Amino acid sequence: QLQLVESGGGLVQPGGSLRLSCAGSGFTLADYAIAWFRRAPGKEREGVSCIMSDDGNTEYVDSVKGRFTISRDNAKDTVYLQMNSLKSEDTAVYYCAAVYSDHACARGVFAYEYNYWGRGTQVTVSS
Repeated sequence: QLQLVESGGGLVQPGGSLRLSCAGSGFTLADYAIAWFRRAPGKEREGVSCIMSDDGNTEYVDSVKGRFTISRDNAKDTVYLQMNSLKSEDTAVYYCAAVYSDHACARGVFAYEYNYWGRGTQVTVSS
């Protein structure tokens, strides 16, 4: 059974950093496109970043460009989201998602492209 488990969330001050992890089990993560989404209180879900299955392309929402970096360690079946210079508006529950596809994440981060989802990890940016 394919599972995704997020970890690494927590409370951090503005300007701080966190690294989220998305660990996969039950499948070969290298064959899947992986994305990060977030949902802030009172707001709709937002695509944050994604990485194609062949590592050929990554995408970021404009609000995190230059601050967040997505990467993958296929040997560990894990995808990371390094988040630097965090702002209060980054506060949200962060979810990772996966799809067996060689074209997902080609042009952006779209929820409809993904069919496996984790349960999320809370990130709170506050002083």
